[in-house]
Amino acid sequence: MRLFKFFRPAPRTGARWFALILGMTIALSALTITPAPAAADGTTPPNLQFQSFPATAANPQLLALRSPELPGDTGSFVTAAVDRVGPAVVRIDTERTVSRNIDPLMEDPFFRRFLGEDLRSMTPRQERLRGQGSGFIIDKSGIVLTNAHVVDKADRVTVTLNDGRTFPGEVQGTDEVTDLAVVKINTKEVNLPVATLGDSNAVKVGDWAIAVGNPLGFDNTVTLGIISTLKRSSAAVGIPDKRLDFIQTDAAINPGNSGGPLLNSRGEVIGINTAIRADAMGIGFAIPIDKAKAIYAQLAKGEQVSHPFLGIQMIALTPEMARENNADPNAPLIVPEVQGVLVMRVVPNTPAEKAGIRKGDVIVQIDGEGVTQAEQLQSLVDNSQIGQILKLKVRRGAQIKEVAVQTAQLQDF
Repeated sequence: MRLFKFFRPAPRTGARWFALILGMTIALSALTITPAPAAADGTTPPNLQFQSFPATAANPQLLALRSPELPGDTGSFVTAAVDRVGPAVVRIDTERTVSRNIDPLMEDPFFRRFLGEDLRSMTPRQERLRGQGSGFIIDKSGIVLTNAHVVDKADRVTVTLNDGRTFPGEVQGTDEVTDLAVVKINTKEVNLPVATLGDSNAVKVGDWAIAVGNPLGFDNTVTLGIISTLKRSSAAVGIPDKRLDFIQTDAAINPGNSGGPLLNSRGEVIGINTAIRADAMGIGFAIPIDKAKAIYAQLAKGEQVSHPFLGIQMIALTPEMARENNADPNAPLIVPEVQGVLVMRVVPNTPAEKAGIRKGDVIVQIDGEGVTQAEQLQSLVDNSQIGQILKLKVRRGAQIKEVAVQTAQLQDF
């Protein structure tokens, strides 16, 4: 005998119940039940009220995408800076002829006998080399600033403006020590755009830096970064034959950028892009524009720039460094335990050698001014005149000596 009898709904009745329950579930999901406010006696009324759940806030990004009118692009300080200077930035193409030595085998009569005279005559003796760099116009008369290494030994120079106009260029002057050069183009009374020169002494670490040029042949290229550091010496950069304190930047500088301008956020030229480190990414160097402003007039006249020269290689010395050196039994020399500039090498046939300066001397004064850094000493020499006699106070062992050195022109050595 069955204890329970299951109810069996009539056909279609189950479907109707399912539809009803589903509908109520959907309706309840859109509503929330909130209790009515408590009565004055603190009891909760038995009745409940239903309140609609607030709709989800609209996504502002979706609304912006649906908007028929989008706000116009207001640009940026980079755009404004490039618009100001970009037309004055030029591409410089150079050509020069180099002589190639004939393979010594071709001069050997034994090989000439078997290879023949025709093969010998086919060996090229000269070759045309092409180069490319950047520059910028600083005067409506057609004066273009660039790097000396861009136009070095060039037989032919062609200057191409931002708008495609092309002019033959003539190298007016170069200075390898500062890596600066001036190129003159024949304007033919054509109106030329001019770059605005800024003040590199006002530049601070962290300022915006905008590099403009033609790297790797890609014309009118702009890169953005910041000023990484100031007064980075050429010796520290790895260019000992220059006399410069570079502006260091992380704005991308590539081959072909050389000679192009480095701008500040106002579109003023604060430097001339000149060098990169092959062993580092994101490190570039520019010549401060104040250095160029000081000598470009001389270069435009074809005059030689003065670079007073003593003829020593040097490093800063402290008493601690000297004691550490002297405590080393393998030290090449014993140095005075004082603060100054240590002479590491004296270049032969230079003013320093003629004055009797020796390796291991420590220079502590120049013309009565104390010196403690190599850069400081170099600056004092740079600010002197060719042929000027500088009085150096030198520590040599336990002795103090006065040495008179007459400066000479660096390019003469």
